[in-house]
Amino acid sequence: MINFDPTRPKWVQIADVIRQRIESGEYAPQAHLSEVQLEAEFGVARGTIRKVTAQLREEGLIITTPGMGSFVADKVTEQPPEAQA
Repeated sequence: MINFDPTRPKWVQIADVIRQRIESGEYAPQAHLSEVQLEAEFGVARGTIRKVTAQLREEGLIITTPGMGSFVADKVTEQPPEAQA
């Protein structure tokens, strides 16, 4: 469990941690993100974890498949427009 900053919503802080784990490669592309495990790890309710997954899905970092769960999205490397010419 992390020490939460009381001045920021818990779901925002958890999203920051998971985002860092994805960016560092700790959570590899296509890795399953279990709501149950995240709920236990961070000591928060399922609704809080669902806010986290909704935010990360909106950012394109995870993909949620109904009946299967949430998975880290495959990274797409984009080149700057001037490099494509």
